[in-house]
Amino acid sequence: MAEPGWAMAAPGALLVMGVSGSGKSTVGALLASELGWKFYDADDYHPEENRVKMGRGIPLNDQDRIPWLCNLHDILLRDVTSGQCVVLACSALKKMYRDILIRGKEGAALKSEELGKEEKPGDVPLFVVHLSGSFEVISERLLQRKGHFMPPELLQSQFETLEPPAAPENFIQVSVDKNLPEMIATIMETLNLK
Repeated sequence: MAEPGWAMAAPGALLVMGVSGSGKSTVGALLASELGWKFYDADDYHPEENRVKMGRGIPLNDQDRIPWLCNLHDILLRDVTSGQCVVLACSALKKMYRDILIRGKEGAALKSEELGKEEKPGDVPLFVVHLSGSFEVISERLLQRKGHFMPPELLQSQFETLEPPAAPENFIQVSVDKNLPEMIATIMETLNLK
């Protein structure tokens, strides 16, 4: 959990994560706009074969996700290294996926007891905002969403895959039961960015 008064070291990356339908893209884009930071929606970077697979109702596996996450790490590292702060909306459901966003391919190879050790060159400073809510609330949101490649039937597999952030990760959990302005205010206050 974030320490009270925790301030993000700039430049860095803010990851807005959660299952499909939790509001990652909406919250992430609004945060980036408020902060004047660059915004990326990880869904825009899925290779076509991943989109086709999800569109057919087939959950992605680690082999599908790891190259996609490594590509996202490279994008974050490029921007952060050049002094740009970034907001990324990405499901990042497993701890290993978040480690890949921080460390690239090396993050996929590390064992859990090695994670959270000292930062190395090539690591992306990452703060995690976990948008959380019940299966019922989020499935209702997904049913109302039009034109997205993630069918509602895959939501159960996402909840089964989800490993919520935990220490030593820097994170906050924000309930999707709050309205959008409340969610943004909570995140900004926690990060001392207001």
